[in-house]
Amino acid sequence: MVPLHVLFFPLMAHGHMIPTLDMAKLFASRGVKTTIVTTPLNAPIFTTNNLCTEINIRVIKFPTLEAGLPAGVENAGQISDDMTPNFVRATIMLQEPLEQVLQEEQPHCLVADIFFPWATKVAAKFDIPRIAFHGTSFFAACASESMRLYKPHMTKFSSWTEPFVIPNLPHQIELTAMQIAVAEHDDQEDSQTDFNKLVSEAIECELASYGVIVNSFYDLEPAYADHYSKVFGRKAWHIGPVSLCNTEFEDKACRGSNKASINEHEYYLNWLNSKKPNSVIYVCFGSIAKFSTSQLCEIAMGLENSGQQFIWVVRKGGNQEGNENWLPKGFEERMEGKGLVIRGWAAQVLILEHEAIGGFVTHCGWNSTLEGVCAGVPMVTWPMFAEQFFNEKLVTEVLRIGVGVGAQQWNSAVTDGVMREAIEEAVRRIMVGEEAEEMRSRAMAMKGKAIRAVEEGGSSYCHLNALIEELSSYCVLEASKI
Repeated sequence: MVPLHVLFFPLMAHGHMIPTLDMAKLFASRGVKTTIVTTPLNAPIFTTNNLCTEINIRVIKFPTLEAGLPAGVENAGQISDDMTPNFVRATIMLQEPLEQVLQEEQPHCLVADIFFPWATKVAAKFDIPRIAFHGTSFFAACASESMRLYKPHMTKFSSWTEPFVIPNLPHQIELTAMQIAVAEHDDQEDSQTDFNKLVSEAIECELASYGVIVNSFYDLEPAYADHYSKVFGRKAWHIGPVSLCNTEFEDKACRGSNKASINEHEYYLNWLNSKKPNSVIYVCFGSIAKFSTSQLCEIAMGLENSGQQFIWVVRKGGNQEGNENWLPKGFEERMEGKGLVIRGWAAQVLILEHEAIGGFVTHCGWNSTLEGVCAGVPMVTWPMFAEQFFNEKLVTEVLRIGVGVGAQQWNSAVTDGVMREAIEEAVRRIMVGEEAEEMRSRAMAMKGKAIRAVEEGGSSYCHLNALIEELSSYCVLEASKI
């Protein structure tokens, strides 16, 4: 019998590519033939991090110029808001080259990113199942579906800051109109941006797909895993946390980087080695977030005033002006030995799992949130856009392993408006005192459950086995019809 062959096609964004590579590693570890399709400038993310030589990488041209994008732009992390329509157009133009790869590779299944809604029809053209991957939690998926079905945000409110309850969820979860995408406030088709139209199409195609892979584990959100399948009727397999497939130092050091060298990690790991357990807070907002220069100054002063030791990672060009001149005068000199600022990329999993790390200030992207869970650290939540306000509610109200910094407005452009006093208070709350110890205890318990989920016999381990067996049976059944 021909071995099962699964082809993975992630969106060209770090938050989608990194867990896809981890998924491919998991499938390959079970003897499944795996292929990842990507574009030239994104390929190093997979080739540098792919120590599993069984994974095949297929590169297709990204239609940068054809879609009206600047030369060299192939990743969502490179675009500004005004480039979004062209980036969406470019992803739609990938259909034909993907079909060519499918024709050549003849896989048994296509695992395609949720933001390629056309992939369901492409898979059907080749008589193979399309499984969707949207890279978020069951909680966020359920909340999004309730918002779509019941539209509680369309009710007339006295102000945009008035909370409303998201209907039909296992917990009473409240949001405000300010914490959802602006286009969602108006249900008229004319108001829909290219991206929001893409989201609507993605939801429709998810319903038509064979099922959904979720990077989560049952004990993290059991009520929502059940709600997603039993109430909303979605076929889903939880196989995470997928980041835990990286067990070697080299795997963790290179994960998400396009550079093979790991020497740069030695400095900050040695710095952490000099610190006491649970004494350092890690601050990082992912690969896309941008801040105003004034907001970065507020973060700096909030960290300094908290009295806590910290590692703060800021992506290059991570401020509104795109330069590196944003720290308060004398800040790094005052913080010498107490705080470390990393400009650019850092090995987040390596840092989070270090015993010196006692807390995590995060934008609540799902990869980062799950990595914080796996590290067993309480979190300061600072959501900005996408489904991040949903993830904040899971962390702070359902799991009770974090506190919010007070972010109030959904904004995909430049984040601003959180004052140093709020940052200082939130950091102290998760680092010192009885409340911090209670959150840390709950977080450590969840860390243990995450590890057990991916071990042999664990819930995610068994779900992955079940998915592979189902796909194998499906392929045998389809082959018998020929």
